[in-house]
Amino acid sequence: MIELENISKVYRTKTIETLALDNMNLSVSQGEFLSIMGPSGCGKSTLLNIMGLIDEPTQGRIEIAGQNILNYNGKKIAKFRNEKLGFIFQSFHLINDLSVIDNVELPLLYRRMGSKERRRLAEEALVQVGLKNRMKHFPGQLSGGQKQRVAIARAIVGQPEIILADEPTGNLDSVMGNEIMEILLRLNKESKTTIVMVTHDENMARKTNRLIRLFDGNQVH
Repeated sequence: MIELENISKVYRTKTIETLALDNMNLSVSQGEFLSIMGPSGCGKSTLLNIMGLIDEPTQGRIEIAGQNILNYNGKKIAKFRNEKLGFIFQSFHLINDLSVIDNVELPLLYRRMGSKERRRLAEEALVQVGLKNRMKHFPGQLSGGQKQRVAIARAIVGQPEIILADEPTGNLDSVMGNEIMEILLRLNKESKTTIVMVTHDENMARKTNRLIRLFDGNQVH
């Protein structure tokens, strides 16, 4: 599902050059739940951003769902990202002025889809994450765990083949974190969604199919 070949990423300023990823090779199979661990600054989020087409590698090849993404222009990448990928962030990234259901609908606004269909899909996604009775609430009225459930509903509303999760339990207590993890595990098992998750939590990582570790931009064994 995801193939990264000889991926390197260098960040440059006028005075310093930082190597974030060094000749990285990684394959993620369809339906796999992969977790990525490592100390702060080791390249985890950079790797996830490159998989999510948010950032470009300095060198290397990216193939997602059989497509050589680096051959795409910006508009085509945006369309591919919207249709194939779902994103979950540690800090939720919800819009406080929008209701829960309007937040979940957001990715569908970029598709040719009527308002009734958008609303139906958003309602179904919220039911999946157990928020049927919170659709008209606003983010400020929700707990941290509920906000992350909304973020998961937003990630899955477009029925993506891949979900990329950056510390999805990092801002939650252990009880809420386990509940969020159970939702992700269920999505992976029942919908066969490929999930790549960055985490600092060894217990969460060990629940996934495979764990890789990064150190100084390299995969270590």
